[in-house]
Amino acid sequence: MNKQDFFDGRVFDAYRWFGAHMEDQSVVFRTFAPNAAKITVTGAFNDWQEDEMTQDGRSGFWSFEAPKAAPGQFYKYRVYAGDGTVQDHCDPYGFAMELRPGCCSIVTDPDEYRFSDADWMAARTASPDAPLNIYEMHPGSWMRNADDENGWYRYDELADRLIPYLQENGFTHVEFLPLSEHSFDGSWGYQNTGFFAPTARYGSPAQLKMLIDRLHQAGLGAIMDFVPVHFAVDGYGLAKYDGTYLYEYPHPAVGESEWGSYNFIHSRREVRCFLQSAANYWLTEFHFDGLRMDAVSRLIYWQGDPARGVNGDTMDFLKNMNAGLKARHPSALLIAEDSTAFPGVTRPVAESGLGFDYKWDLGWMHDTLEYLQTPPDERPRDHGKLLFSMEYFPNERYLLPLSHDEVVHGKAAIVQKMWGAELDGKYAEARAFYLYMFAHPGKKLNFMGNELGLRTEWNEAAELDWQYAGGPFHTFFAALCQTYRRHPALHADYAPDNFRWAQGGSPAACTYAFERQAEDERLLAVFNFSDEPQLVPLDAPASLLLHTDWERFGGSLKENDKSFIEKKDGYFLKLPKFSAVLLKYDV
Repeated sequence: MNKQDFFDGRVFDAYRWFGAHMEDQSVVFRTFAPNAAKITVTGAFNDWQEDEMTQDGRSGFWSFEAPKAAPGQFYKYRVYAGDGTVQDHCDPYGFAMELRPGCCSIVTDPDEYRFSDADWMAARTASPDAPLNIYEMHPGSWMRNADDENGWYRYDELADRLIPYLQENGFTHVEFLPLSEHSFDGSWGYQNTGFFAPTARYGSPAQLKMLIDRLHQAGLGAIMDFVPVHFAVDGYGLAKYDGTYLYEYPHPAVGESEWGSYNFIHSRREVRCFLQSAANYWLTEFHFDGLRMDAVSRLIYWQGDPARGVNGDTMDFLKNMNAGLKARHPSALLIAEDSTAFPGVTRPVAESGLGFDYKWDLGWMHDTLEYLQTPPDERPRDHGKLLFSMEYFPNERYLLPLSHDEVVHGKAAIVQKMWGAELDGKYAEARAFYLYMFAHPGKKLNFMGNELGLRTEWNEAAELDWQYAGGPFHTFFAALCQTYRRHPALHADYAPDNFRWAQGGSPAACTYAFERQAEDERLLAVFNFSDEPQLVPLDAPASLLLHTDWERFGGSLKENDKSFIEKKDGYFLKLPKFSAVLLKYDV
């Protein structure tokens, strides 16, 4: 590693230098702590005695060579600060850590696992015309393992269960909540202590690589949540790492986040190298197909507040990181969780954008759910909540999310959010809503359990309620996902002629109709969000692809029933209350 590049913030592979590395017959430990008075390394290889590290001049680069160290051994750094305080720390660049509440780093062999996914990596694409249907999941609460004291499956054990499930249900990618090491289960991985260490909850780095390799060989992509804004306050982590505010802001007004964590100080070039190296590490060493970056609004505006203005340092960091990642991984996906109206989030950095491939459309999520929580007789007044997203959609490349944040902390499960007291009505509305989501331009993301039609919100300490698996709503959702993947018109989202409003829409009647077009197919989606049957005109004959009111989905219509299309002075759809259809125009 070129040290001047590190101080200038240009390094994307600092992990190849820092951390614990096997070199010849020894392990060399390296860390960066410019204000430490002394650092020792202690671990299993020296019977937990202190071996003093050597600083390279006054550079802040400390190292120690341990001939007796070997993969699998635990270690820590003991940092002696200039003010006389002493604190044990895990390795900021450590590649594995022990299970909480332990906090030691672990020496690893990076070659322990060899990938067999060359074909997948060569064919991988970030094309905006490709289908992208993401299953967001928290591995520890998807399914629980009765044979494990914590209830967790290992990464490799998850593969046996997860891969066929994703295939059967029509997903293209799985997105894991942050897998980097964290001490508090309830943070779901968003308060990290080990930015380069896969959490030991589910196994070793080699086992995670095996999971991703197997996903690829099954034709499935893997995305990971990445947290570039803040980190955990645990004393053994990054907090005051060399006795001073090295990674965080020195003032609590900007140094502490709303989540009770510490904010990174992105103006420091060494911190930029740390974060962009971590992002590159997951893409390079683990073959992840993309990163979903958390809390991007905090990288655009001071504390995420537009009223406080754009934060130039964090914006500069973000642009340089994204440009560097896309240069190294052009087929990987960079996805922004961003709730702001800041322009150009998905434009390339070279075109004055932020360099993301996709941006979460949180406005669509909030507006649409609010519309469906409104009593039907008031929906004509609120039709703009359904129409607004179509107006701004061309401005960015959007991804429509129904994420973990929407089904936790008292917000209720998606089905429960629907208006009304009758369960059949809620499920009918939810089916129409999901067809609206998959017919709407933009890529798709759903949190685990949404596909089952759960009635209770997510609890990270328990597994999903699998009694709903294979039920009518689950059957509908799988059919919808498979339909989405089969029809190019539904995922060629950014072609100029891909979307247009069709005749038959009437906000006063809560009916809407629009077309999606690509290649040689032209599809029509029609929705009745009222609590009364509606008659909607068609401008040409069409074949039915999917009806949300089919009996096998929990509705009332038989699939061979053609009476839903009526011909008298033209063609008309007869839509039951809270229903929707997807049709293909006859050629």
